[in-house]
Amino acid sequence: MALTREEREQFLAEPHVAALAVDAGPGRAPLTVPIWYQNESDGTVWIMTGVDTRKNRLISAAGRFSLMIDRLEPTIRYVSVEGPVVETFPATHEHLREISARYLPADKVDGYVDFASKEHGAQVIIRMRPEHWLSSDLGSV
Repeated sequence: MALTREEREQFLAEPHVAALAVDAGPGRAPLTVPIWYQNESDGTVWIMTGVDTRKNRLISAAGRFSLMIDRLEPTIRYVSVEGPVVETFPATHEHLREISARYLPADKVDGYVDFASKEHGAQVIIRMRPEHWLSSDLGSV
């Protein structure tokens, strides 16, 4: 059963790890990798990745990407969004802290932010405006 808009938005607000998919070019399947994401009140979602990563290069070339978010409990549910990149800009320490706090226990955030700041290099925020949605709750059928 497809989710309502409100159910999709609520689901995206929860801290699930997404599978990012982006066109990897001729003769290649899409690049599909796990990634943290953040959603905004206007429906826009953003991800953070390294400036020099394959993800960033492919997303820049394609101009769009998909995120698929799922869970198994208490019912099998998923939401998939696809749309164009609306903005890319340098990530700040505050972005790193925000996304880390979304996924990590409070007592782990500072340590992770320190580690990531030193080890991951320059990062960018890539914002996407969902145009296409797929969703279902397989437990409600």
